[in-house]
Amino acid sequence: MKNLFFVSVAIGIFSGTSLSVKAQASVNNLRVVDGAIERKSPAFVEGIEIKPETTVSVPVIITPVVKTRTSVKKATPKDISSNIESCSALQFKYAQIMNMEVEAVSNLALFNFLEDWWGTHYRYGGTGRGGIDCSALTGALLSKVYGLSTPRTARAQYEVAEKIKKEDLKEGDLVFFNTRGGVSHVGVYLANGYFTHASTKNGVTINHLDESYYATKFIIGGRITPVCNQ
Repeated sequence: MKNLFFVSVAIGIFSGTSLSVKAQASVNNLRVVDGAIERKSPAFVEGIEIKPETTVSVPVIITPVVKTRTSVKKATPKDISSNIESCSALQFKYAQIMNMEVEAVSNLALFNFLEDWWGTHYRYGGTGRGGIDCSALTGALLSKVYGLSTPRTARAQYEVAEKIKKEDLKEGDLVFFNTRGGVSHVGVYLANGYFTHASTKNGVTINHLDESYYATKFIIGGRITPVCNQ
């Protein structure tokens, strides 16, 4: 009976009024208005409403890094073929003899001289087609190809020449040998270790400085210049 009284009082007191229910901070607030439940989003800062988080996919564009290299123009097989085709039979011949690139045989005046005298017999004291000795050949070659004058004998050519080490020899330099005591033989350096001379055995020919015979007989190189002629 007492309980019924309190229920009646409670109903009478709250009749026609609104009932507000406050939930925990982590749950959306609920308000009961005339029996209806209204859901409100939590407002933490005045004028700012926090809305549920939305995930937005942003496409990521990855631009590949391209490394560039400075282009270097190389000779094509066509270019090389064209250069070789323009070479003469003379260049092919002496390139093969001296184990060189065909294009490296470029001093045609020099090799035309060699071709003209090739195989001429050796004759001591000789100066012509019937026979020529070593110093006469070197004198004729330097005069014809390089416009340089030299003394007549190998010994005299040695005396006026600027002395050059074997590793510093260049085309047109003289090479001196001791074949029978002192400076007794001379030739003209070509390239790649090869030199031309009037050989007592083979006449005007080409040999290599590293051949056993010439390697042991070699003395030094010599360079004739216009200054040497004064």
